[in-house]
Amino acid sequence: MTGSLFRRLLLIAVALIVITLFAIDRVLVGTEVRLQVFTIALISSLMALLVAFLISRSLAHRVSKLKQITEGILTGAPDRPVEDSSDDLGSLEHSIAGVAKELRRLLDRLRFESARREAILSSMAEGVLAVDPDLRVTFCNTAFLKAIGFRGAAFEGLSLLELVRDTGLHQLLREVLSTGEPRNLRVKLSAAFGRTFEVQANPLAMPAGRGAIAILHDTTELERLEQVRKDFVANVSHELRTPLAGVIGYAETLLDGALSDTANSRKFVEIIRTNAVRLNSIAADLLVLSELESGIDPEPEVISVAGVLDAAVVTVQAEARERDVTLICENVENVFVSGSRLRLEQAILNLLANAIKFNRPGGEVHVRATLDDRHQVEIVISDTGVGIPSQDLPRIFERFYRIDKARSRQVGGTGLGLSIVKHVVERMNGAVEVESQLGRGSVFTLRLPSV
Repeated sequence: MTGSLFRRLLLIAVALIVITLFAIDRVLVGTEVRLQVFTIALISSLMALLVAFLISRSLAHRVSKLKQITEGILTGAPDRPVEDSSDDLGSLEHSIAGVAKELRRLLDRLRFESARREAILSSMAEGVLAVDPDLRVTFCNTAFLKAIGFRGAAFEGLSLLELVRDTGLHQLLREVLSTGEPRNLRVKLSAAFGRTFEVQANPLAMPAGRGAIAILHDTTELERLEQVRKDFVANVSHELRTPLAGVIGYAETLLDGALSDTANSRKFVEIIRTNAVRLNSIAADLLVLSELESGIDPEPEVISVAGVLDAAVVTVQAEARERDVTLICENVENVFVSGSRLRLEQAILNLLANAIKFNRPGGEVHVRATLDDRHQVEIVISDTGVGIPSQDLPRIFERFYRIDKARSRQVGGTGLGLSIVKHVVERMNGAVEVESQLGRGSVFTLRLPSV
């Protein structure tokens, strides 16, 4: 641009010189006078040409600075110093420099706000999806892409059905685009491996028209927990109803005249007592589970595993003799763990009690505790009992889950023992494993960090 301006000024000056000299040559007739005038005109023209050159170079330099200032607005170049000048170009340069500074500040603020919104949306646990008026995807965050298992390179510009093949979500966003009103919907996305989402969709203003944005909150785990809660209430009600029915039934029998029947009255009272003990056991186990799930742990202490196993074996020894089951402590090393001694003893007692109750006459229960190569205490309790079917192994640590309900109630189980074991071990930063073969017995292994 500056070169073009300079050339135009130069051509105009040369044209004026040529015209002036031609006019002098035509008008003046004396050779001497003509030569003097011609010389003076030539010198004046050359001086005028020099002045025009200097002025054009100055103008070109200042125009170039104005161009650099305006281009720097978009490129983000640092501010250039502005020369102090009182002419019109100086005023224009100051004005453009001020506008450029303000625009740069606004652009920096917009970039910061945009980056902050991108960071917030990308880090949200909820899925975020934005579409334009044609239901083409303009934005979706990492949580949404992860939920639907998207493995493509780019998502912008894809139609919604290309990204998520779900008619429910498609219809929801279409209604928001057409009505401009917020909509809510619970959908189960097949692309998200059947997970359930609570979708809240709102209109979104866009340069091309009305778009829509949807927030997807994953409610799969909440629904699972709600179902667990319902199952738990149902199981508790069922477990309490059976012994209560026995207590009420035999109490009414006694009140209806069986008290005078000395042959059966004692038997009825013993049944009432047995059911009352069972109710007490259920209540005690529920209380233990509630304390474990509350996350409030007693002050940890260093526990001798050998001491806990000895105390537990002594506690169940009488029941083992009654059922003709032999308790064998194979190898109990002097190892230590950190946690609650009372809770660990409850877990060991539950495992030993199950190993005895579900054993066969003449069977054996083996106990050992060693320190493995990973510096973890390994407590193993194995039996030669009835074993556990393979299809039931994944569920045996669920509350109130029983493999053989009739046998469990017959031997007095509450269905909470293994759930307590799992909670106790996990609260001590350990893990519990089980191996079993139907008819050949079971092996429960507790792994706890050593101290």
